[in-house]
Amino acid sequence: MNALTGAVAPLLVFAWGNRSRGDDGLGPLLLDRLRALLPADSGVDCLEDYQLQIEHALDLPGRSRVLFVDASLTCRAPFEVIRLAPARDASMGTHTLSAQALLQVFCDLHGHAPPASTLLAIRGEAFELGSPLSPAANAHLERALVWCRHWLTPMALERPEAFEG
Repeated sequence: MNALTGAVAPLLVFAWGNRSRGDDGLGPLLLDRLRALLPADSGVDCLEDYQLQIEHALDLPGRSRVLFVDASLTCRAPFEVIRLAPARDASMGTHTLSAQALLQVFCDLHGHAPPASTLLAIRGEAFELGSPLSPAANAHLERALVWCRHWLTPMALERPEAFEG
């Protein structure tokens, strides 16, 4: 959100993870690198947290597209791109939500479809408390950043999966 005008940027990149748990910090690390590349008037908001929560549904109104970014132990290396749709799942009753469940909360609150949303899952290997970013995860992060830069272009509106790793 623009602090001066109160306007919401059309694009939101929302990353979550714990920087103290090695590769779990891949999402926030991608945001760090992305922020360094974006001019202040880019039309992109960057949001970081430890986990998704129902309150984050309030960050979505007014967006044209949202990119969710998280580390994953189960996705293909270097990363996977998944189009998201609202869904009630097992995370709905927990303290943390899946991105799909967060989109469902948005629908429940606002009575209409959420903005077009994509998940960028970056492959990680070492998630232990105090561990550094693994060399493999660092390489995956670099590839994911290249994909993310493409996602920010108008061409990505049609086929975000075209830039898979």
